[in-house]
Amino acid sequence: HTSNGRCLSCSIPGHEMDVRGLSAAVFPEGAFVSVSRDRTGRVWVQNSSPDMGFTEMHCMTGHQNFVSCVCVIAPSDTYPRGLIATGGNDHNICVFTLDQPQPLFTLKGHKNTVCALSSGKFGTLLSGSWDTTAKVWLNEKCMMTLQGHSAAVWAVVILPEQGLMLSGSADKTIKLWRAGRCEKTFTGHEDCVRGLAVVSDLEFFSCSNDTSIRRWLVTGECVQVYYGHTNYIYSLAVFPNGQDFVSTGEDRTLRIWRQGECQQTIRLPAQSVWCCCILPNGDIVVGASDGLIRVFTEVEERMASPEALQAFEDELSKTTIDPKTGDLGDIKMEDLPGREHLDEPGNRDGQTRLIKEGQNVEAYQWSVADSRWVKIGDVVGGSNQQTSKKVNYEGKEYDFVFTIDINEGGPSMKLPYNVTDDPWLTAHNFLQKNDLSPMFLDQVANFIIENTKGHTLGAAPPGAADPFTGSGRYIPGAADNRAGFGADPFTGTGRYIPGTGTPSGAPLAAADPFTGKSPWRRIQKQTCTNIYFPITVGVTFEQANTTQIMGTLRELNVGAPGDCKLSEEVLRSLEKLLVSVCDPQASEQPTTEQISLLWKTTHWPEDIVFPILDILRLAVRHPQVNQSLCGSGADGVALCNHLLNLMKPQGRPANQMLALRTLCNCFGGQHGRDLLLAHREAVLSRATDLCSVCNKNIHIALATLVLNYASSLHGQADLEAKAQCLSVASAALESVQDKEAVFRLLVALGTTVASDQMAQDLAKSLGVTSQIAKYSSVTDPAKVGECCQLVLRELQ
Repeated sequence: HTSNGRCLSCSIPGHEMDVRGLSAAVFPEGAFVSVSRDRTGRVWVQNSSPDMGFTEMHCMTGHQNFVSCVCVIAPSDTYPRGLIATGGNDHNICVFTLDQPQPLFTLKGHKNTVCALSSGKFGTLLSGSWDTTAKVWLNEKCMMTLQGHSAAVWAVVILPEQGLMLSGSADKTIKLWRAGRCEKTFTGHEDCVRGLAVVSDLEFFSCSNDTSIRRWLVTGECVQVYYGHTNYIYSLAVFPNGQDFVSTGEDRTLRIWRQGECQQTIRLPAQSVWCCCILPNGDIVVGASDGLIRVFTEVEERMASPEALQAFEDELSKTTIDPKTGDLGDIKMEDLPGREHLDEPGNRDGQTRLIKEGQNVEAYQWSVADSRWVKIGDVVGGSNQQTSKKVNYEGKEYDFVFTIDINEGGPSMKLPYNVTDDPWLTAHNFLQKNDLSPMFLDQVANFIIENTKGHTLGAAPPGAADPFTGSGRYIPGAADNRAGFGADPFTGTGRYIPGTGTPSGAPLAAADPFTGKSPWRRIQKQTCTNIYFPITVGVTFEQANTTQIMGTLRELNVGAPGDCKLSEEVLRSLEKLLVSVCDPQASEQPTTEQISLLWKTTHWPEDIVFPILDILRLAVRHPQVNQSLCGSGADGVALCNHLLNLMKPQGRPANQMLALRTLCNCFGGQHGRDLLLAHREAVLSRATDLCSVCNKNIHIALATLVLNYASSLHGQADLEAKAQCLSVASAALESVQDKEAVFRLLVALGTTVASDQMAQDLAKSLGVTSQIAKYSSVTDPAKVGECCQLVLRELQ
């Protein structure tokens, strides 16, 4: 052996089925974790000399089905030895300590196989699933769901800085996420994206079923494409230098890449080389479909004994190779040379050469390290003894063409199969081609196995392949984010800024921070107190010009369709209601009849309803109206749904803004606050759709809504709700330009993270710090920069 390459260090038996995931462990030093289709996870520690192998230290059980992936969560004060997370076909994520075989806790939420995991700072965990989503978890809870892929999410990774996350999918794309929203979609791969690996803060690798590896900048450019594999590529691991890497795939190989070139190809006696990881000492660990873990090293002291190396080579030479993988090219028996062809040296590591040995075809691979040809197997189908009758289907010959009926009464589908194919891989391809659920995988694969008994030639065992891609193709509805323009349609004045007109005699420190007046700034600098946040009461839109509102309503009523025209009696009733809710000294209170009329008229045609929505906006602040329209039961749900409908992205900007302002004012009463907290997810999701509408009044109302949610959640332990506030605020900050909206979003962020360590950790992991840093130097208005600095101080 020379120093040009790696060779086997040890083979580790222990798992009973495919080894599907590997990860270097934090503790003990030099250990690693493996997971398998045998439903277990195992921790392996290095033996002391002389044999230098690995011993199982810990076995983890808890999944009800195959275990598909694993990652290690970094140590914390609570868990100084770190945690181990595993994902499985039972849709669950189990999180383990090294102290017991059962899970410390189980994360439930995915609706299909969890096939990818990645851990980040502060205990953040990112998962990918066949259900087409990725999820962000923290402290046993799902913080947010990343939706946007139209097929299984096969790979996920958290980038080391900036709060960026990546997901790779069977829809052939990679998506870049920040704070729960997709910032960029990378296209280029021609088949499923199967693996992702971090190079640096700004670069990453991806691998695919299209047999290519790509290197990307997070800005979107693909800077290099690597070719070498001849079949699906399943996993990648990057060496500490951030440049060199290893890859494994369905072509039975581990490939080591140096300076952009494939330096060494190591074949394994197993069809699928599922996973790999790199240990701190530079050794490479791989897991394969034969259930074995193998470690490869370039350090002579850790290399296997000559006997073990010979045994590995003998095992490799006895494997059968299916030429249909494409790895060996088109084989013509009569054109192949004899054994003398092996006297000529190869010209690159991993080069394959076929020779004719009697009536058989043998495959050899050139090893640069050993300067010789190593037999890697016998080629099935390259022999003249192959005489079975073939069936022609779609221009190709197959041993079998089955007719499959998945749905009773539905159309039947053809499934071609050769005896040298892997039944599980064939079943996967069949399901993908016909857009069928992965739930049928076992059923189809077992059908193939049952109906080809006695005909199998060296096929992998039933558990050897991956139910690659599955699940129905979920395609999220594309929002029509048409930009809306226009000034405030109803007051005819500048925008309302809450807190103006502070009562005389109020202490300076109590002045409303939303005005940004200089007295507050002097107090801030002198006392170093923070009166920006947390905000604990709702901010409402109080400004009203009742004369103008009623004048606009009467004017629009003249041209209203006949069946919508309001009688003079109804108009007077609405006017009385408006006066009673706007005048604190009013002797009359809103009546049940007036409230009922208001609710009925809010369903006026959308092109003329805005003055009525303005009355609704003012009315919901009144305790009686708040209780009547927002109270528990159908009334509150109906109000919420109606306002959400008016906020749809293709709606009218005036209605969108007034619906947002009405929601903000609902927080002025306990019933409204309870209603909106109960419907938080739907309300904030719809509000996020309006981030891209180009209207500063909408942006201010949206920012105020997020702030009101943050104020209602302050002091609560609902981390999932706070995560959505952080996500919406972060999304809005990417779009809004108006400094008042920016300020309110900063106050919302500050209120969300104030005195809440978990929320602070989540905000940091989502990249909020780097996102808002640009506002710290804003001096006009000064309150923006000052508030930003205080938020950053909370997140230090």
